[in-house]
Amino acid sequence: MARPTPLSGFPEWLPAGRTIEQHILDALRRTFELHGFAGIETRAVEPLDQLLRKGETSKEVYVLRRLQEEPAGAPDAAADAGAGASQLGLHFDLTVPFARYVLENAGHLAFPFKRYQIQKVWRGERPQDGRFREFVQADIDVVGAGELPYHYEVELPLVIAEALGSLAALGVPPVRILVNNRKVAEGFYRGLGLEDIDGVLRCIDKLDKIGADAVARVLVAETGASPEQAAACLELAAISGGDASVVDRVRVLAKREGIESELLETGLAELGALVTAAAERAPGVVVADLKIARGLDYYTGSVYETVLVGHEQLGSICSGGRYDTLATDGAHTYPGVGLSIGVSRLVSRLLAADLVRVSRTVPSAVVVAVTSEGSRSGSDRIAAALRARGIPVEVAPTAAKFGKQIKYADRRGVPFVWFPGSAAAVAEDGTPVAATADQVKDIRSGAQVEADAATWAPPAADLWPRVEPALG
Repeated sequence: MARPTPLSGFPEWLPAGRTIEQHILDALRRTFELHGFAGIETRAVEPLDQLLRKGETSKEVYVLRRLQEEPAGAPDAAADAGAGASQLGLHFDLTVPFARYVLENAGHLAFPFKRYQIQKVWRGERPQDGRFREFVQADIDVVGAGELPYHYEVELPLVIAEALGSLAALGVPPVRILVNNRKVAEGFYRGLGLEDIDGVLRCIDKLDKIGADAVARVLVAETGASPEQAAACLELAAISGGDASVVDRVRVLAKREGIESELLETGLAELGALVTAAAERAPGVVVADLKIARGLDYYTGSVYETVLVGHEQLGSICSGGRYDTLATDGAHTYPGVGLSIGVSRLVSRLLAADLVRVSRTVPSAVVVAVTSEGSRSGSDRIAAALRARGIPVEVAPTAAKFGKQIKYADRRGVPFVWFPGSAAAVAEDGTPVAATADQVKDIRSGAQVEADAATWAPPAADLWPRVEPALG
């Protein structure tokens, strides 16, 4: 059999990478739950028409098809998919499935409903550095029934900032959350006389990728903007700042362009409130940046992107926004706001930049040595006693010389080796042989002491693998 080659865009971490990912997920989950978010999980597939109803995502969805021929007379795949469901696709994010989940379960949910969700998603885009076709996302959202107070648009990015800030001990750099408001952008663009608002937003969303000159050309070619209108859009996108002064700068630009828009004023009031509140609760973390557009068209208010401070070239690791009509059945509407952390992207960035390390790649803190295969059951009993007290343990694979068993532990990064003692016995010549106590050896320092499996424990720092800054 030929040696298999990796599938591009489908990451598989080595044990160290997986340990880092698990530590990140655990830290995020703790923070989300501290803020009252309940965990849910939704199915991996959705009807294709639901996945495609918002935003230009048709090229990104993996469509499910039958892999085996149906026997004669068997029902077709569409029938198996359920009445009214044509094709199924793997979800490309967790927001659209969550909107469907809310509609289906509204009668059983208490609103405003706060949820977090950590799952894999699939996206058919071109794999490149930090971009995958299969990856893990960690989302938080709040949805209301009929209405959702604006203060949640302030609170959620601060929860994300706290969650990502909790990763500092793991070596994750500080984050900065860049915010904009779709009402500001739409009010400004319409005031200029532009009609293809979604098209303009998609063009502006490409600024960091292709640059201002290229975006100006695309605006003219694809949205019907004049060169002057394109220049005004780019001038708006260039405004940024960490306080409410950005609102005044937008108003000055709008006045110069002759724009009077109630929608623009509403958006500026919301953006100013967000930046002001965030500056009080988390100074320097939230920054208004008018080029943040977010390409999906279901966003209606605040939009967010998050970068690692000092590593901005790595791109956004967390994004999201406010959506008012994504979850609606015509009679009821459930507006929401949410953000999504690209966990796989974050892990890949940390590994590529060598920002974090793990103290060991296996959970075991102790290897229990085996004196002989005949006495393996004794080693197993010691291991069971340690595990019962919450200490991760493995038993040596062979009854080799103790030196080899120590080398086995050292290769795996396990800090302690346990040597079973012996019971009192009588030699063949009738001479009594005294019992010997169990001993445990710290193979890093060489220190070896007597130990009892009922009371001994490793230092807290050695109990589980540590994730820490690489230069720490």
